[in-house]
Amino acid sequence: MFHRFLTLLQRAFTIYYAPEPGLKTFADREQTQETPQAQVTAAVLSIQEGHRLFGVPLGRRSIQPVYLRIVNRHTAPLRLYVLDIDPHYYTPLEAAGINHFSVMKRLSAYGVAAWFFLPLLLIAPLKLFTVGRANRRMDECFRNQSFPLRPIPPGETAEGFIYTTLDAGNKTVRVCLYSTGGAGTEDASAQLSGLAEHPSGPAVDLTFLIPVPGISADYLRRDFADIYPESDLVQCDLPELTKRLQAMPAATTNAKALKHGDPVNLTVIGEFETVLSAFTARWDECETITLKTCWKTARAFLFGQEYRYSPVSPLYLFERSQDVALQRIRGSINERLHLRLWLTPLRFNGLPVWVGQISRDIGVRFTTQVWNLTTHRVDPNVDESRDYVVEDLLRAERVNAVGYVSGVGPCGPDHPRHNLTGDPYFTDGKRAVIGLSTSRTHPRYVAWE
Repeated sequence: MFHRFLTLLQRAFTIYYAPEPGLKTFADREQTQETPQAQVTAAVLSIQEGHRLFGVPLGRRSIQPVYLRIVNRHTAPLRLYVLDIDPHYYTPLEAAGINHFSVMKRLSAYGVAAWFFLPLLLIAPLKLFTVGRANRRMDECFRNQSFPLRPIPPGETAEGFIYTTLDAGNKTVRVCLYSTGGAGTEDASAQLSGLAEHPSGPAVDLTFLIPVPGISADYLRRDFADIYPESDLVQCDLPELTKRLQAMPAATTNAKALKHGDPVNLTVIGEFETVLSAFTARWDECETITLKTCWKTARAFLFGQEYRYSPVSPLYLFERSQDVALQRIRGSINERLHLRLWLTPLRFNGLPVWVGQISRDIGVRFTTQVWNLTTHRVDPNVDESRDYVVEDLLRAERVNAVGYVSGVGPCGPDHPRHNLTGDPYFTDGKRAVIGLSTSRTHPRYVAWE
């Protein structure tokens, strides 16, 4: 009790900084992958773990520590390329500086009384004295916990944290290790000779899909193994797959299947984990619709704010709403791409086949079709949105092959069709068919329409 009283006094009159650098609760979620050249272990801290380990609320500043442990099994030094993990990563001192304590902020916590009652202002010198010490300790903590950005000699291990931007749901972490050739030698000519010998690609290129506690994604309500019984699964060769995809429903519907909505203009082939891994490095998952997420959505809508995980309205196919919803937003909730996927009973080369719908929100408008009298205005050129997905996955190097099959049928801007909320759309009527790769690769076949 006395110790607790002293702790309370310390927090009241000084800058209290108490990180837990030995915290290892995230170790239960570590993932390890191995190649002949390296063993790589990765984990992502939750918002709560980041706060405890580093002693400050990193999540409020959109900072997320990613833990890495790399064992070099190569005959040459290996170096981590951090930009492949996050091109917007923070250096240790940058991450610490964003979280530094401020005396004025601390004093303002006492409210208006701090400026009217002189005794409370007497703590200012003590705060000033301890804030510098606390910030220096914070700098040291972030430095000591960071991953060392230098070549890892053969047979040695490096570990620590990379300070990345915040993601929730699932975080895709790409770990690329390059052989540094002559690195580590004092002979400058030997180091420069490595420029000619440097391979065109990384010696190690691994991708992790790591669950991060924090949101309740919509797909968690689905057990994909139970959607179709084994007897309903259809194994397809390429001609059979083409035939069956062309026979798939042309457009989404409402819950009662009485009205047609947006065209089903996308097909993705791959295991669920491969789909998430390919998309979540560049797209965000969608939360389920609850009172809390509806309030967050309304607040983002009213103030034009960003809400990366905003729920999407349900569309229906195969008598059920979407199995997976993903989105890619711009500066506000009113401008984003929506991607909905449904699992089909089809299998191609043993892999699940998903069909989906992709559209781009470009603003808001009034409508009598929904209860709240407002809806997002959809870009009528739905083919652009479809091909955006193709290009995005090609750029991410996660595509084996791309082709097109017949879908909803063509309609032009002069005679558009309309979705469930009355937005017009025009299209060449094709569905893109994308075969995903489990790792980064160059596509074997790309057919553009």
